[in-house]
Amino acid sequence: MKHVILRIYLSEKDSYRGKAAYHAVIEFFKKAGIAGVTVHHCIAGYGVDHVIHTANVLRLGADLPIIVQAVDAEDKIRSIIPKLRQMLPRELMILQEVEVIPPSVVHK
Repeated sequence: MKHVILRIYLSEKDSYRGKAAYHAVIEFFKKAGIAGVTVHHCIAGYGVDHVIHTANVLRLGADLPIIVQAVDAEDKIRSIIPKLRQMLPRELMILQEVEVIPPSVVHK
């Protein structure tokens, strides 16, 4: 079975229906039964606007980047992309094939 990772690039200020976009996406993935989701709160980055956002203590409201990653079977991830695109029409999404190495089971 082929597995993929879907990365969604957001910012702290992005929202969906009154809540933080990253939180709405996590809830959506959970309801869809996606195997694993992680949110990365980044310290710096820029997007298509080429404005650098950084975690500088002198800058208030830096609007730092957030990356949401989801891993599951390719067909499962692809089936939810249209709904995600409706939720986040302007956000960058990257889909990449990955090899999943399951955790070892240790018997005592």
